[in-house]
Amino acid sequence: MPSFDVVSELDWHEVTNAVDQANREITTRYDFKGVKAGYEIKDKAVVMEAEAEPQLRQMSDILNQKLVNRGIDLKSLEKDDVEKGNMRASQAVKMKEGLETDEAKRIVKMIKESKVKVQAQIQGDQLRVTGKKRDDLQQVMALLRGADLKQPVQFTNFRD
Repeated sequence: MPSFDVVSELDWHEVTNAVDQANREITTRYDFKGVKAGYEIKDKAVVMEAEAEPQLRQMSDILNQKLVNRGIDLKSLEKDDVEKGNMRASQAVKMKEGLETDEAKRIVKMIKESKVKVQAQIQGDQLRVTGKKRDDLQQVMALLRGADLKQPVQFTNFRD
């Protein structure tokens, strides 16, 4: 029986490249001259550190631009609150990976409401969609591509 998996994954190599490019841009920008600021990847999050909160907002814009250029969807970012202390400000940007349970349930409900003859099962942090016809599966893929989801999704493990 044909099937495919709906997953939400990040290409960490591209995230690392985007962070490196953003660090390089900060060192060359005039408004960051003489300022200790930078990005660092820690525990599936990008930590931004600067001397003041307005600089963090600028750094956030730079990081977003670099991630988009590298093909990373901004829906997979989740920003924490700004932490201030000791003449420094820092903010962590968590990178969401894997389908969250609420989002997976919403996708299953959306597939059932579409009346396409397929079954959707939640399997951990991914979703398996099975059906009798390949065309039905392609219909579901088109439905999910056009849907307004809270996380970016990819389709893997297509079996015929």
